[in-house]
Amino acid sequence: MITLIGIDLAKEGQEFIFLGPAKECEDCRFKSSCVGNLELNRKYVVTAVKENEQNCSVHAGGKVIPVEVERAEIDVLTTSKNIFEGSTFTYNAPECDEACDFHDLCFPDGLVENDKCIVLENNGKHKEKCKKGLDLNKLTLGFVI
Repeated sequence: MITLIGIDLAKEGQEFIFLGPAKECEDCRFKSSCVGNLELNRKYVVTAVKENEQNCSVHAGGKVIPVEVERAEIDVLTTSKNIFEGSTFTYNAPECDEACDFHDLCFPDGLVENDKCIVLENNGKHKEKCKKGLDLNKLTLGFVI
């Protein structure tokens, strides 16, 4: 999908999480092509940079440029043992209220409850156990849309 991004961020491989439009976007003529296709709290990766920059008061440098984006791959820790590369499943966040170093991997940004995911890589057992003593596996996920 095509969106607009600040010219200083327009690099292939650049990842970002869409946190919603700025107040200044409400009356912008580029709103639909800029933020109209993006989903709130999703993680995206820039796959191609286009030409034709436009002025934008929101972004640093005052310019945006069209880019192609897709949902980014997401790393997650899970206790599931029967997951293999190529398998699909529905993501359900673990029930955990521990504050630990792994929180961002157990509850990764860009992944939402009931997302349909595909395992792109099973990176095996995580080096350390969680505070609850669970064995964790690290997966790299894609999305089934």
